[in-house]
Amino acid sequence: MNAPLPRFADLAGRRVAVWGYGREGRAALRALARRLPRQSLTLWCGADEAAVARAEHPALAVLDAAPDAAALAQFDWVIKSPGISAYRPEIAAAQARGTRFISGTALWFGERAEARVVGVTGTKGKSTTSALLAHLARALGWRTALAGNIGLPLLELLDDAAALWVLELSSFQTGDSGPLALGVITNLHEEHLDWHGTPQRYRADKLRLAGAARTLLVDAAQPALLDATAVHPARRLYGEARGWHVAQGALWRADTRVFDLAQFALPGAHNARNACAALGALEILGGDAVAAAPALARFRGLPHRLQWLGARDAITWIDDSISTTPEATRAALESLPGATVTLILGGHERGLDWAPFATWLAAHAPHAVIAQGANAARIAAALHVAGLAPPCADDLEAALRLARTLTAPGGVVLLSPGAPSFDQFRDYAARGRRFAELAGFDPATPGEIGGLGIA
Repeated sequence: MNAPLPRFADLAGRRVAVWGYGREGRAALRALARRLPRQSLTLWCGADEAAVARAEHPALAVLDAAPDAAALAQFDWVIKSPGISAYRPEIAAAQARGTRFISGTALWFGERAEARVVGVTGTKGKSTTSALLAHLARALGWRTALAGNIGLPLLELLDDAAALWVLELSSFQTGDSGPLALGVITNLHEEHLDWHGTPQRYRADKLRLAGAARTLLVDAAQPALLDATAVHPARRLYGEARGWHVAQGALWRADTRVFDLAQFALPGAHNARNACAALGALEILGGDAVAAAPALARFRGLPHRLQWLGARDAITWIDDSISTTPEATRAALESLPGATVTLILGGHERGLDWAPFATWLAAHAPHAVIAQGANAARIAAALHVAGLAPPCADDLEAALRLARTLTAPGGVVLLSPGAPSFDQFRDYAARGRRFAELAGFDPATPGEIGGLGIA
């Protein structure tokens, strides 16, 4: 049996540290300051963040180096940012000595056990599906929160009320979830091996969402996911003819045509499936999904997700920086039938197997492919075996210089890297902004995620 989720009261008078000073770490420190104002705290963060942390929290002990097992073991509780792998050896050693590692997500669930929560995960599509569900619920007049991995830490909303909480949960967070009224899993592919260590562990961690969900909704077109969730006692499906599905250029509810996809701003079959997931989830929650469906015409896509930036020098530039797996890149290419595409691939090395994607790409080759970044050589080698010979670039700037020479007027340059950004950028959004800037657009052009918070 899992240990009870912690509450702030459990931390009172104990030795507490926060590890990481990104969005989650900042939110945790603010929440601790409100609830345990006289608590002595320690923060571990990067050297580039330490000065800001000291200015924002003068009484905080700030250490600008990563802790080892001995340092971690000095604390009763460590609130860890999601990006820090739970499988690091120093964490295991400190746990063996009694230190408990938790997250802001776990603390929120511990404090808000009464909340009606939908947890959405999946290798790809979880952000868009979460945002679509919140958008549709609000169209019915429900006071709805949209938060989590999508860009707003849960602890920022700890004191707020909502009728429905739509939470995007990454594979780093699914194990920290409390009970869910509904869990949604969009798909399950290989990813984040640098955090989870093995494909099996990634899969198991991702599927922990199913164990927390009273009702589970999954895509009927995902055989591996269907097999993995077959034992769930209340599993529902989308993407099948009896429920919400895509056919003949429209979204259907069983045999009723409900919404023409020509009115939908999001391109690609994968986004149509995301809409089916959101409509199916709303229906399970008791909402009139047919009545809400017309609101899809007012939904605008999230930044860096197949985002058309516009044309420069007679070339169309598309930012799909969120693509961090080969499967996501394939979906992006399939969303551009008939276009003359120069594809920019590559980024942070994570040990994924590129061979299946390379085989597919050789059979559906775009106009040109450029491999860039830390894993460019690995990608190029896989593509070479499949019969392609892409040029390599050291970084994104060099890749765009190549793209300009390879793309004729009327063509498309697509940044859909199939890899994380950490070899060159803080996150995928920073990579997307730089892509926009290098293409000749204002780096603010992609914009920010809309709809976060409660409305």
